[in-house]
Amino acid sequence: QVQLVESGGGLVQAGGSLRLSCAASGSWFSINAMGWYRQFSGNQREWVATITSGSSTTYRDSVKGRFTISRDDAKNTVYLQMNSLKPEETGVYSCNIQATRPFTMAEADYWGQGTQVTVSS
Repeated sequence: QVQLVESGGGLVQAGGSLRLSCAASGSWFSINAMGWYRQFSGNQREWVATITSGSSTTYRDSVKGRFTISRDDAKNTVYLQMNSLKPEETGVYSCNIQATRPFTMAEADYWGQGTQVTVSS
């Protein structure tokens, strides 16, 4: 099993910055893509950014140029640096990893519990 623990959420003023972290622990054959999602109140979860095992990154259009996803494989951690935050980006941010399980070599998705990001106007 894999456990993900997120940190770094909080309250920030519009235009401010936050850095989210998500550390993975447990057992796996490999960690593949890592990503961040967010959920606004009453809405569905939406994808924010992904980083592959080769460190290629993709972002949803609305965060390009403001958010940066990165990973530290030595620490099994993925980060999301968020700059120029907007009030409408208030929500719960969750990390996701795609990992290959040991022994079975099956692919699996794992989710963190989410961290609250509140952007005040």
